[in-house]
Amino acid sequence: MILRPAVPGDAALLARWDEKPHVKWCTGLDPDQPLPDVEREDWAGQIARDVDWLDILIGEVEGRAIGVVQIIDPHLEESHYWGDCAPHQRAIDIWIGEESDLGKGHGTKMMQQAIDRCFADPAVTTILIDPLIINTAAIRFYRRLGFVDVGERRFGEDDCLVMELPRAVWQF
Repeated sequence: MILRPAVPGDAALLARWDEKPHVKWCTGLDPDQPLPDVEREDWAGQIARDVDWLDILIGEVEGRAIGVVQIIDPHLEESHYWGDCAPHQRAIDIWIGEESDLGKGHGTKMMQQAIDRCFADPAVTTILIDPLIINTAAIRFYRRLGFVDVGERRFGEDDCLVMELPRAVWQF
């Protein structure tokens, strides 16, 4: 498993993954409905951006893309999705693209590498995530990785559980 920076050629694959029922469900969308235009990510535009607060990384196994990780600096991120955040934090979004790649340990390996990447910067103190409250499998997954509950929060129309991984917990 490797994480590599996304390139323009990945945009179509990411857009296709966005249409997958399991991906839509994890983002609070109806998995049985077409992806609304307002929810379509401009992956080509996002990948082309050169901003200090975002890394889009593709997880690959034996040269085959299987998932994506976004690492965000929530203090600098321009939409302020996370609200007012202190400096020296990171937020992670992750998903596996194909249903056939779920349950094989790829997510764990991707998260471990993403966490290591975040904490490679000695200034980073905490990593945040925000799974949907109803996504109990993701919450268990993050807890196994050391994330602790911060509290419930509503992001737009989504009821989420904000969780964090402090550097001190990761170092053990």
